[in-house]
Amino acid sequence: MPQKSYDYLIVGAGPYGAVCAHELTKAGKKCLVIDKRPHAGGNLWCKEEDGINVHYYGAHIFHTSNKKIWDYVNSFVPFNRYTNSPLAFYKGRLYNLPFNMNTFYQLWGVTTPAEAAAKIEDQKKSLNISEEPQNLEEQALKLVGPDVYYTLIKGYTEKQWGRAATEIPAFIIRRLPVRFTFDNNYFNDLYQGIPIGGYNKLIDALLAGIEVRTGVDFFEDRAELEALADHIIYTGKIDQFFDYRFGDLAYRSLRFDHRRLDDVPNFQGNAVVNYTEREVPYTRIIEHKHFEFGQQPHTVITYEFSQDGGRHVDPYYPINDAENMERFAQYKALAAQYPHITFGGRLGEYKYYDMHQVIEVALNKAAELLKDA
Repeated sequence: MPQKSYDYLIVGAGPYGAVCAHELTKAGKKCLVIDKRPHAGGNLWCKEEDGINVHYYGAHIFHTSNKKIWDYVNSFVPFNRYTNSPLAFYKGRLYNLPFNMNTFYQLWGVTTPAEAAAKIEDQKKSLNISEEPQNLEEQALKLVGPDVYYTLIKGYTEKQWGRAATEIPAFIIRRLPVRFTFDNNYFNDLYQGIPIGGYNKLIDALLAGIEVRTGVDFFEDRAELEALADHIIYTGKIDQFFDYRFGDLAYRSLRFDHRRLDDVPNFQGNAVVNYTEREVPYTRIIEHKHFEFGQQPHTVITYEFSQDGGRHVDPYYPINDAENMERFAQYKALAAQYPHITFGGRLGEYKYYDMHQVIEVALNKAAELLKDA
């Protein structure tokens, strides 16, 4: 049998593929990385606009409490001190997120944690909701009461899911973070930041010295590409890999409207502003320069819209309801019959991962592959 040209073919140059490629190459393996987009980086890719790194596929804020992962990414590029403190815009007023004492002061004028807690409890008492909430709306009302729900949750959630909150399962929102402190830091993690100079620097450092072919669609030249390597690491949609044998796995997707404003140095004063009214078509506006404390005379903003996924739309968020998880279980069982193929990442594992989680599972998978080699 002729020797293969590569030890590993890695389909997808996002963070999972890039970390695997880096670790395997470091161990002496020969890797080929391909991606159908014209660039590496997956959804982390940034488009540079005269000093502003535009998060082209949506805002990405790195956060983790795992020092090993934090040290790992910082070994490739230093990270800045950016702290995610989004705002919510509702009917002409701004509110701090996540729900904290600043939010409660803005809603009710309360100034102490005891007042805020009493206000929420008083609102919840007036609700007639069963012990077991039947949908997301009932679940959220039971957790935080009507003022917080109707101002900051209902419209935004309905736009995100593309359906009424009464039609969304209750388990989607089992708990809501409520803080009785004046703390606008969205994440509770120990470490948080953005790569100085943008995420491309992280991806480029991971893939340095590795053969990367962009603009290559795995499914257009599948037989030829599969013949190149002993093992395939596949980070695309697992249902597509098996030609949708058991049906399509459902996703929510995103659409972006990027706008450069040459005569506006500062559009909204914050990187992320959520628009929580159902009538406003977009879910949020991102102003990219604030991720890196930019002082450029221009700015770039992005209107973000949520939309249904589909075969010809980029998938973002797996819809992990009972029906889809049952379907995924069939694909997972089928994948187990192919030991020379690793399915990884959000799409390959049909699982929502944050960036630090993707990097951790990729590191573990690379170590496992090297151990078994």
